[in-house]
Amino acid sequence: MLSRIVDNERTLGLLLVAPVVLLLAGLVAYPLSVAVYSALTDQTLAESGRFIGFGNFVNLWDDQIYRQSLRNTLVFTVGSVTLKLCFGLGLALLLNEAFPFRRLVRAAILLPWIVPTVLGTMAWLWMFTPNFSVINYVLAQTGISKTGLPWLTDPDLAMFSVIIVNTWRGTPFLAISVLAGLQAIPLELYDAAAIDGAGKLHRFRYVTLPLVMPVLLTTLVLSTIWTFSDFGIVYGLTKGGPMNATHVLATLSYGTALSAGNTGEGAAISLTMLPILLPLIIWQLRRVRRSVVA
Repeated sequence: MLSRIVDNERTLGLLLVAPVVLLLAGLVAYPLSVAVYSALTDQTLAESGRFIGFGNFVNLWDDQIYRQSLRNTLVFTVGSVTLKLCFGLGLALLLNEAFPFRRLVRAAILLPWIVPTVLGTMAWLWMFTPNFSVINYVLAQTGISKTGLPWLTDPDLAMFSVIIVNTWRGTPFLAISVLAGLQAIPLELYDAAAIDGAGKLHRFRYVTLPLVMPVLLTTLVLSTIWTFSDFGIVYGLTKGGPMNATHVLATLSYGTALSAGNTGEGAAISLTMLPILLPLIIWQLRRVRRSVVA
């Protein structure tokens, strides 16, 4: 019996895939179906609610806080991903060069990514706190600012602060991923380009950038998805304040569902992220599928 199952490739394949399918069904499909059902009802923490169709989604577009949170999410994502791209690519090019203690520096670069989000956010919260701010102390000592800056109480500075922290945490992932792509480029291509008279800038433009672009695009897509749905950094630093200036869709959904108790509306807010992220997810899956087939 067992030998017949092993000899049947189709049956064996289904058996091998079954644990993954069950895991995805339990951790992805079931929670998603519960969220969709909740979003179509006026469910609260105290009551199961009644079916109202797309009423929650219609009401969201009339909610000024939701529209502001959507704008904040886009600003937060674009700003963070842009900075991570610049710093990550620069770090990858630097780490690809030969210098003393290069392996130690590569390991140290990963610390912001390895450290739990809560611990990293608490450290930055301490640095941004007006009374004990290390950053404000440095600004005061250097004469740049006499009284320091209200990093988390000023609406514009608060958004800038959460972008900086997200950039600090996400840059190592992008840098190490791009570094892996850089090390896969054959050195002979650089030697050939140098023989043809290409300088460092031209070698980067015509050799490095085209060959590392597949890895860079994949990393950027993943970083965009993670940043768009980020919750821990924003909630840990500002909880969406001041005056909803840093509320993103993830924190608004949490506050609406658990703090205010409107689980149906909170689920609807979280599901509005899906149409925005779905094109990126589909594009990424197609790239992975093409690479596997090739």
